[in-house]
Amino acid sequence: MSAKLSVNVNAVAFLRNRRDLPWPSVEGLGRIALQAGAYGLTVHPRPDERHIRKSDVGILRDMIRKDFPGREYNIEGNPDAQFVKLVHEAKPDQVTLVPDDIRQATSDHGWDIAAHKSFLIDVIGLLRSNGMRVSLFIDAEPDLPYLAKEVGADRVEIYTGPYGGAFEKQAMEREFRKVVETGKAAEKAGVGLNAGHDLTRENLPRLVAALPNLREVSIGHAITADALVFGMAETVRLFRKACGDLRSEAA
Repeated sequence: MSAKLSVNVNAVAFLRNRRDLPWPSVEGLGRIALQAGAYGLTVHPRPDERHIRKSDVGILRDMIRKDFPGREYNIEGNPDAQFVKLVHEAKPDQVTLVPDDIRQATSDHGWDIAAHKSFLIDVIGLLRSNGMRVSLFIDAEPDLPYLAKEVGADRVEIYTGPYGGAFEKQAMEREFRKVVETGKAAEKAGVGLNAGHDLTRENLPRLVAALPNLREVSIGHAITADALVFGMAETVRLFRKACGDLRSEAA
């Protein structure tokens, strides 16, 4: 059992923007992550460009397409007109739709699919017609994968923040069960399964073992934090091990 690792480089960009200098290099560290075997890169551009900038989106796309054919590019974001225009220009492999508010420090909830059904059907249909796989960011609620299927999503990404951020055993067990039940519901509903937020080397293996259908995890904060200790390449290898990803380095 294994899940593929997509490295979210938002935190790298946030650190760069803190001093408005060209380092740390988002492209450079993204390249190191891919060389170490990451399955792909994830970015989540926001309108205020407080971390990933529009210019980063094209630079990373060109690097992946030229130097790492077969690896995936995932762009996350709230599908307003500006975001839809950006992804149509970038043409990533996957678009993850997230119901962000500009005031949020980070994503902290999934879609109310029933309330936005018509909107999501239109946006997902538009993106898929242009060759992009669409994943819908959802809370850990077992009925949501079925609704995601109804609006045309290829995959769901379960928001795992409550699980990853739970440090009291009873709360952690409760949130773990909710994620697993939702992941199993995704398989029954016929949609692919991704997960992300506050996943670490410690809490990943158990989740991967419980959900054989988990295809991809998108991780940024924990990878960036561990990279300060181990370096990016070794951190990616450690997270790949936690994901059960046993592909050879040559692959």
